[in-house]
Amino acid sequence: MHTPDPHPRTAVTPARPTRRAAALALAAVTAAVGLVAAAQGGAGAAVQGSLAPDTQFYKDPTSQAVRWAAANPGDYRAPVISKRIASQSQGIWFANYRPDTITSDVRTITSAASQSGQVPVLVAYMIPNRDCGGASAGGAPDLASYDAWVGKFAAGLGSSRAVVVLEPDSVALTTCLSAQQQNDRFASLARAVTTIHAADPNAKVYLDGGHSTWNSPSEQANRLRSAGVLNSDGFFTNVSNFNTTSNEASFAHNLLGALGNPGNLHAVIDTSRNGNGPAGSAWCDPTGRKIGNYPTAATNDSAIDAFLWIKPPGEADGCAAAAGTFVPDIAYQLAVNAADPSSPPPSSQPPTSQPPSSQPPSSPPPSSQPPTGNASCSIAYRANSWAGGFTADVTVKNTGSTTISGWKLGWTFPGDQKITSAWNAKVTQSGAVVTATDLGYNGTLAAGASTSFGLQATYGSNNTTPSAFTLNGTACTTS
Repeated sequence: MHTPDPHPRTAVTPARPTRRAAALALAAVTAAVGLVAAAQGGAGAAVQGSLAPDTQFYKDPTSQAVRWAAANPGDYRAPVISKRIASQSQGIWFANYRPDTITSDVRTITSAASQSGQVPVLVAYMIPNRDCGGASAGGAPDLASYDAWVGKFAAGLGSSRAVVVLEPDSVALTTCLSAQQQNDRFASLARAVTTIHAADPNAKVYLDGGHSTWNSPSEQANRLRSAGVLNSDGFFTNVSNFNTTSNEASFAHNLLGALGNPGNLHAVIDTSRNGNGPAGSAWCDPTGRKIGNYPTAATNDSAIDAFLWIKPPGEADGCAAAAGTFVPDIAYQLAVNAADPSSPPPSSQPPTSQPPSSQPPSSPPPSSQPPTGNASCSIAYRANSWAGGFTADVTVKNTGSTTISGWKLGWTFPGDQKITSAWNAKVTQSGAVVTATDLGYNGTLAAGASTSFGLQATYGSNNTTPSAFTLNGTACTTS
C-alpha cells in the first residue's frame, strides 16, 4: 500500500474556451475522413481493441475519494461517492517533481496492482512548461531533467501490465512554445515512449490526442507523428473534459484515419465527467455534470481500447479549489444522478452508461409529507435505446415562482415499454401509465431548480418517446 502523497496531485486543466474555435476546422476534416471510420466499422464495431475485454483496472485504496469517504462515514454524500466513485479505478497521477522517489512511488502501485491481478492506469504529468503556465503549471525544470525522470518512472514499472497515460495536454497544447521548443518537446515524448516500452514491454503507452472540439484530426495527427505515436500503443482523448463518449469515439476513428490506420494504434477515452456532455464553453469546474461510462475495456469497438477515468471525479480543475483538490460537493454532483455501477450490457446493446442492477440502497427514505400545490414545470426526457431496451434520464424543473414541496410526475407510454428498474425516484407502472415520485431528499424544488432521475426499460416493437407529462396534476412543457 503506498503512502498517500502529502501534496494533492495536480490535475490537468481542460481545454480553454478559445480552443473551441478549432471545432470549425474539425467539422471540415471529419467530412473528409468520415469514410475511413465507416470502413473500419465505426464506433460499436464488434471487434475488441488490444486490451482484453475482461481487463480489471487497478482500484487505488488510497485515492482521495476513498480517503474522504472513509473519514466522513456520517456525511450524507458519502454513500453515493463511495459506491459510484471511490469504488472505481481512476488514473493515478505522478505530478510532483520528486526524481529521487519516483521509481519507488511507481513500483508501489505496480506491485500492488500485480498482486491483485489488476492493471494500473498511471498518468505521467511532468513535461516542462506543462499547461502553458495555467492552473496546472509545473513539471520538470527542463527536457534533460524530464528525460531522466522518465527513465526513473519507467524503472518502477517492472514487467507487469500497465496503462501509461503520457503527458495530458503535451501535444494538443503548444501555444506557449516556439517552433523549436515544440519540436524539442515532441522529440522528448518520442524518447519517453521508447524508454517506457524498453523498460516494460507489457506496458501500453498512450500519447495526448486532445479531444473532439480542439485541434482537427489532421493537425493532431501531424503532431502525434512527431511525438512518436507510431511507436506507441495509441492516444488518449477527453482528459479533464466533458465531450460525450460518442463524439470522442468518432473523433478517435477520424484521428486514426488521419494517421493512416496503423494496426498497432488504438485510443482510450476519459469518461470520468462526460455523462451530461459539456456545459457550453465552460471548462473549469462547471456545474451540472455527471460521470460517464464506468471504466471498462469492454468497449465493443476495435478502435477503442478502454473507457477510463483518467481525471479522478471530484478533483477540482482550479476554480472551485486548487487543481487536483478533492471537493466532495463536486464529486456528489457528478455521482448523484448517475447510474450505479453494474456489469456492462451485452455487446449488441450498447447504452452510453451502465444501468443499475437494482435501485440504489443509499437513498434516504421518501418524505412522509405528500406533494403539495400545483406546479409550473418543464420535463426533459432523454432516452438511450438499443434493440429491445433502453435507459432514460428524466430532468424535472420547477419553472414557477414558488417552491415545490414533494413532487409526483406522471406520463403514459405511447408504446409497449415496460420499466424494469429506476434510480433517484420511486417509479411505478400500471399498464402504460407511469408515476414517479421523489425520494424525500430530492423532493424540494425551489423556483428555477431541477432534479433528475433515471430508469431502465424493455420494449417490443414500439419505443416512441412520451410527449405529455404532469407534475402534481399540472401539465408540463417538454424540452
